[in-house]
Amino acid sequence: MANVVLEFKASAGDSEPHSRPVLILGQLSNLQQVNWSQIKGKLQPAVSNETWQAALSTLNPNPTDSCSLYLNQAAVAALPSRVSRHNSPSSAHFVSRIVRSCLPGGNNRCIVMVCERSDVFASSCAISRAFPIFSRRSTASRRTDKKHVTVEFLIVGNDSSSLHLAELECLSNTADGVRLAARIVDTPCNEMNTDHFLDEIKSVGNELGIKPVIIRGEELKQKGFGGIYGVGKAAEHPPALAVLSHTPDGATQTIAWVGKGIVYDTGGLSIKGKTTMPGMKRDCGGAAAILGAFKATIKQGFKDNLHAVFCLAENSVGPTATRPDDIHTLYSGKTVEINNTDAEGRLVLADGVVYACKDLSADIILDMATLTGAQGISTGKYHAAVMTNSEQWEVACVRAGRSSGDLAHPLVFCPELHFSEFTSAVADMKNSVADRENAQSSCAGLFIGSHLGFDWPGVWVHVDIASPVHAGERATGFGVALLMALFGQASADSLLNKVSPLGALAIRAEDEMERDCKRRRLV
Repeated sequence: MANVVLEFKASAGDSEPHSRPVLILGQLSNLQQVNWSQIKGKLQPAVSNETWQAALSTLNPNPTDSCSLYLNQAAVAALPSRVSRHNSPSSAHFVSRIVRSCLPGGNNRCIVMVCERSDVFASSCAISRAFPIFSRRSTASRRTDKKHVTVEFLIVGNDSSSLHLAELECLSNTADGVRLAARIVDTPCNEMNTDHFLDEIKSVGNELGIKPVIIRGEELKQKGFGGIYGVGKAAEHPPALAVLSHTPDGATQTIAWVGKGIVYDTGGLSIKGKTTMPGMKRDCGGAAAILGAFKATIKQGFKDNLHAVFCLAENSVGPTATRPDDIHTLYSGKTVEINNTDAEGRLVLADGVVYACKDLSADIILDMATLTGAQGISTGKYHAAVMTNSEQWEVACVRAGRSSGDLAHPLVFCPELHFSEFTSAVADMKNSVADRENAQSSCAGLFIGSHLGFDWPGVWVHVDIASPVHAGERATGFGVALLMALFGQASADSLLNKVSPLGALAIRAEDEMERDCKRRRLV
């Protein structure tokens, strides 16, 4: 999969399965709407109309099903016929699984995705997740030829017109963003340390014509970033705060995405065990998602100010490592008594969100992080955990998750009951909870929000992606599609406008816009 070139086309053209193996997939009801004339060029002469109809009649998705049409060179697969209200109508997770398991082999292959227009964006992101880039297998390094997978969408339903060029460009840029995020998360720390992550940020900046602002090493300490500096000071490669800024003419509000970029998390002196430490290269998943989403979003045109803030550090063990009982002063000016060096993500993000508020004057701040193992217990392996000071944005996140395939579900937001978990006798707060059985993921998010202040008038959204950032041993690029959909209304791209959380929610937002436009306005 590592050397696959993924292309989205309005028409993949005709080619018999011998020369280009093909997978056709969609909900059974959608597959049954396909006219034989639309697909025969990809199946004949190996597959006849009778064979196609017979295959459809045998499919019984529960939740999915597949059928070979011709040896191992052509197949049809059916997605679930129905999904629950907390799933994406696109069945995005099943799309990824089917592509991984049912797509025939070969150097030049074709996927025909049959769906309604509203599911195109989520389906394309799901397909891109099935083709991770990173690999260090020796056979992969010797292989120089690229494999090509062409994706064609057959649109059914009320609006069945073909995708136009701008929509295809959006799908391609989004897929590149998803695969970039997954590659960074999959790359181990001996290759993806803070130096290399900064190189990735600079590379995206160069492509977009943006020079990043970078605060690094001892300068972090001098400027008061006690969270980022304290977490990363023991590592060989120094910690950093990096910012990419898009500031177009005519912008009416400022948005900041803040990403946790812990390139490796040993747990610090509160060290993780031998079974829990492997996989901690994934602790930069929030920052990786924000980088992939920022690249794709700016390429598609974004009408408001957008800042991507990366909080980069390696939580390492060494003579200069932070000790439990140490007290750090964070960028907010608040003091934090460290009682668990393995609760480090909230420290770097606290500095990041306050920087977004104080230095970037952001109206809307979203932080994204692989923050807590408890997230997987709270909302599971597929749904990010969302907490926000705005009920409307909570609903918007859930809606954006369903339309993008990056599912999200709310956490409890109740600082008056939960923030007391961080009470310290000698500092403003501790960094880890007293009771780990009391809404642990919510409390971790509240720690970050407390540095903005719970009476801060802007919109703050916290997204914990600890579990959905990976599926098994591979990264998913989770978060890219969610961000692009959630902020789609501020995009110049028509496809992203369509997947943004509009409808009744937007109407309610407009009702309150006059009274408090910056706090309530949905992009």
